[in-house]
Parts: sequence; structure tokens; C-alpha cells
Amino acid sequence: MKKILIIPLCAFLLSCTLGSSKIVYGEQSCHFCRMTIVDKQHAAQFVNDKGKTYNFDAAECLVNYLNGVDEESIGMLLVTDYNEPESLIDATSATFIISEDMPSPMGANLSATSNKEEADGLLQNKTGELYTWDELLVYFKEM
Repeated sequence: MKKILIIPLCAFLLSCTLGSSKIVYGEQSCHFCRMTIVDKQHAAQFVNDKGKTYNFDAAECLVNYLNGVDEESIGMLLVTDYNEPESLIDATSATFIISEDMPSPMGANLSATSNKEEADGLLQNKTGELYTWDELLVYFKEM
């Protein structure tokens, strides 16, 4: 009898954990702008507090989508690491670059890296500005 109860309990607990899901490039569309997600260096993902995922073709679509989202419903915010296409990283700890030399799908020229050193390396031969997540949110509100 105990074994019968353990299996559903384990399934329930596993279903409640927050995590990202794989983005199917070329097939899924952006939850904000509805464009097909094809750029593997700029995609983003929102996971709500219940574990449901929403995919975006660019970090700027994620930022714009968040304007209508209750902060308490946010489970995870993920962006693609520019240096590792298809690799999602925590948006709140990423370093963001706005550079015309690194165009993004929606025209904000916004890219993300996992740390400031990587961002500095990318900007050695390019022009652009660096932002933390909080600075980026302020930047987009002032636009």
C-alpha cells in the first residue's frame, strides 16, 4: 500500500518544480510579438510560479511582456547566453549589452551574457553599453 502512495506523491512533487523547457526553434512563436523564434542567440523564457513556460524571440519581448505581469507570479526569467546559443541563463544575474554591432530580432540590439567579463570581451571590438537586469528594466521604462 505504501508503494502505491509513494508513486503519485513523487509525480506530484516533480511536477511542482520550476524549470525551463526546450525552445523549439523555427516552430514556436514568441508569446509577446507572435514572431517565429529562430534566433538561437537572443531567445528568452518566462516561467511562472506554477511552472508554465512562455517563450520569446528576444529578451526585449520578455521585458515588454513583464509590464503586465504580477511580480509574485514570476518563477524564473531566462535569457539566452549570446556566447552559447540555445543556453538559457538567469536573466536577473546576466549582463546585458545594447550594441548596434549585435542586432537582435526586434531591433533593440539587446544581447545577454552570463557575466560582465564575457560582455567586456564582446565589446572589445564593438561599441555598446552594459546593463544589469535592474538597469535594463529602468532603461526600457524610460524609452
